Amino acid sequence: MPQVPQTFLDALAVRTWCGLALGALGRAREEIDAINVYPVADGDTGTNLYLTVESAVTAVEAVFAGHEAVGRVPAAMPAPGGGEEAPSFADAVRAMAHGALIGARGNSGTILAQLLRGMAQVLAAESERPHTDAEGLRLALRHASDSARLAVAHPVEGTVLSVAAGAADAAGAAEGDCGAVARAAYRGACAALAATPGQLAVLERAGVVDAGGRGLVAVLAALVETLTGESPTAPAGVFRTVNSPDMLDTSGSPAAADPLDAEVCGDGPENGGPAFEVIYLLEAEDTAVDRLRRRLDALGDSLVVVGGDGLWNVHVHADDAGAAVEAGVEAGRPYRIRITHFGLDDVHARGGERPPRERVERAVVAVVPGEGLAGLYAEAGATTVLARPGEPPASGELVEAVRRAHAREVVLLPNDADLRHTAAAAAEQARTEGIRVALIPTRSAVQGIAALAVHQPERRFDEDVVSMTSAAGATRYAEVTVAERQSWTMAGICQAGDVLGLLDGDVAVIGADVTATAETVLDRMLSAGGELVTLVLGDEAPEGVAERLQARVREAYLAVDTVVYRGGRQGALLLIGVE
Repeated sequence: MPQVPQTFLDALAVRTWCGLALGALGRAREEIDAINVYPVADGDTGTNLYLTVESAVTAVEAVFAGHEAVGRVPAAMPAPGGGEEAPSFADAVRAMAHGALIGARGNSGTILAQLLRGMAQVLAAESERPHTDAEGLRLALRHASDSARLAVAHPVEGTVLSVAAGAADAAGAAEGDCGAVARAAYRGACAALAATPGQLAVLERAGVVDAGGRGLVAVLAALVETLTGESPTAPAGVFRTVNSPDMLDTSGSPAAADPLDAEVCGDGPENGGPAFEVIYLLEAEDTAVDRLRRRLDALGDSLVVVGGDGLWNVHVHADDAGAAVEAGVEAGRPYRIRITHFGLDDVHARGGERPPRERVERAVVAVVPGEGLAGLYAEAGATTVLARPGEPPASGELVEAVRRAHAREVVLLPNDADLRHTAAAAAEQARTEGIRVALIPTRSAVQGIAALAVHQPERRFDEDVVSMTSAAGATRYAEVTVAERQSWTMAGICQAGDVLGLLDGDVAVIGADVTATAETVLDRMLSAGGELVTLVLGDEAPEGVAERLQARVREAYLAVDTVVYRGGRQGALLLIGVE
């Protein structure tokens, strides 16, 4: 159904734009995923852009829902633009930008989030205005392009940055209303996209245009449709790839695509590159982020830091994933940490001359409760999904992680009994996409560590899964935490502030001291025997607890070894595994 045109951009138009952009990226996702050659051939640009805009849509819809919930939307009161009453224009654009920021994925998604934030900074500057005019849209597109370029440590031409600049330049020269400015921006982006193979050699060799830029064109096409009611028609030949006569449709989706992609920034794969992609949200002051940029720039490449006002989205490729996360800890509070191992067989490690990488044979995807464990799992080769207290991952996030692993066979470790059904749903979805998935029902991160320790990808898949399942099942698990409120438990009534020792998920010990409670729990676990104790310390664990437990093992249990890991902000004060 054609959209009703609007001559200006207001809150309702922002809502419509986000919805149309999400639909366009959803239709184009697989095709955009298929053209990944720079800097890493991980085939997820379309997915990352889709998830970024999906987060923006969720945030905008939440603002509208909240507005309606407090009774500020009279059913029969028309808005100035002819539609129903809505949240303020400033609230809508800020929600769009914030949603994109917290949901940004990958290089392209992170830069798109900064583009939307740059627009919002201009559009929401006058908070009382109900909408923006053509001049406001011109300024917003210009600021979006400039701010996105500043967010990238080493901007590269022939990427989404070039496409954004082309859109801003064309919009700046346009005359007329908002619809005319949007049309000009779209055409400028089309022309810039068509030029990307001539700017970046790896694109020209592959015969494709930049994937991130292609996604931005789809987003701008949605803006044109929002403001004019018509889906724009691409100038003839603009979307031709170097080696293909096929063109994109008017939404910016390719009619056909090679199995390649073009991500956004970095030093390029020709000289090799780091093994891990590290992404996290960060609460930090501006001065700390300036230092963080310098630190991460020295650690790796493809560095993009976007955001402001105390909240940032950090993306970097690095060999030392732990150091990249630690840099965030030094700067502020990192969370929603995602670490992906590119693998030894991808174009990032081998150079850009080879064809697009095939899927690796096997990978492990694991949910982990803390930053330290995320680094540990990633260094062991796993693709991780961070689960913070009160923020369990959805099945869609697990499916995305399985896709990022880019393997024919995947072993999925949920590491939480409450995630059993979520993980099962994700596994089922991944199987419909042709990926062989085995779900090992690990109930704790220490069981996952045990499973990962015996993982041997060169074995037959079934043998590997059986071995990992056996190792996990042979690992008893416990945690020490603090009660948040009074509650009935298997060990009696606990009060808020009591120290709880949980064995295999049930409260077994109620105490007043963390170290003493942990000793009691450990003794109960080792009473049934054991050869190895694993301790994972949370950030709030008291000093000396690990040393005391290690000493207890040495004194009372001969031939039992102990290993200690730092889990970061993992919720529990202490995780214990005995195998």
